[in-house]
Amino acid sequence: MIKIKKKIGVPKYKQIIHSIEHAILSGALQKGDQIPSINSIKDKHKLSRDTVLMAFNELKNRGIIQSIVGKGYYIASEDVNITQKIFLLFDELNSFKEDLYNSFLENLGGNIQVDIFFHHFNRTVFNKLINDNVGNYNFYVIMPANLTDTNEDIKKLPKDKVYILDQIHDDLLEYAAIYQNFEKVIFKNLTKAWHLIKKYEKIVLIFSEDKQPLGMLKGFNMFCKENKMPFEVISSLANRVLKKGELYIMPDDKSLLQIIKKMKSKNLSLKKDIGIISYNDTLLKEIVEGGITTISTDFNIMGQRLAEMILNKEQIKVENTNKLIIRNSL
Repeated sequence: MIKIKKKIGVPKYKQIIHSIEHAILSGALQKGDQIPSINSIKDKHKLSRDTVLMAFNELKNRGIIQSIVGKGYYIASEDVNITQKIFLLFDELNSFKEDLYNSFLENLGGNIQVDIFFHHFNRTVFNKLINDNVGNYNFYVIMPANLTDTNEDIKKLPKDKVYILDQIHDDLLEYAAIYQNFEKVIFKNLTKAWHLIKKYEKIVLIFSEDKQPLGMLKGFNMFCKENKMPFEVISSLANRVLKKGELYIMPDDKSLLQIIKKMKSKNLSLKKDIGIISYNDTLLKEIVEGGITTISTDFNIMGQRLAEMILNKEQIKVENTNKLIIRNSL
């Protein structure tokens, strides 16, 4: 099954890979079949263990074989056209992360498989997903969100195969990343809109410590103090009584719908009585109530740039672009 030829210019580990691929394509190996062990291939063809292991690791990363502890290696997939597999760990799925995901897939090209997982801001789930997939992928794209000390898990992965997405914490600075600078973004864009903001009596940030980046809170506090603007930080709108002259900044879409519902029940007018700035632009925000003002990064560009970094094996940090879109709500 395994054929190794000398002096043909093809590395021996690649000849092992080609032999197993050929056996699958010819039908000699099928999903679930066991393949020869590392030691048996090593001894039969007088190879080093590292050479055989390199071939097995590449096949494993592509999802073609899998190892079962105490038993050996088995065929896991007959799709030999998959050249690389990417592990993509998001915090949660929403409309703008869907844009990022679709852009990422479109710019990767064919023959690359992306498996997506979600940790839902749960540290235990994050830990398990990383640990269960060590060594199973060519690259690992990880969105740690606001979880702390994630390097304890991430450092189990090959450093040059890891890309950090969206938020980057101090303990993750050694990794390649494409990220948002939330502190700078909120301060810069609120400053751009100051000529519209200053007509309000108070600015209110809806901020969830469990889900929102701390940089957003820091940038907001800095802006309000520098401009001597009365401000308040609340965790939700659940028991909030809206007052005329308040401007609300809300990172999540649920809060946006809640405040619009509360305004209608109190006959308060958008922009005149209550101002709104939302985070992350969507088609809904272009249309609802004549348009909602947003501070937004470009998730399509983020997905495209992430794909380029992986394809080119770039080990750099890239700060993603952002913009303020002023609409009827301000």
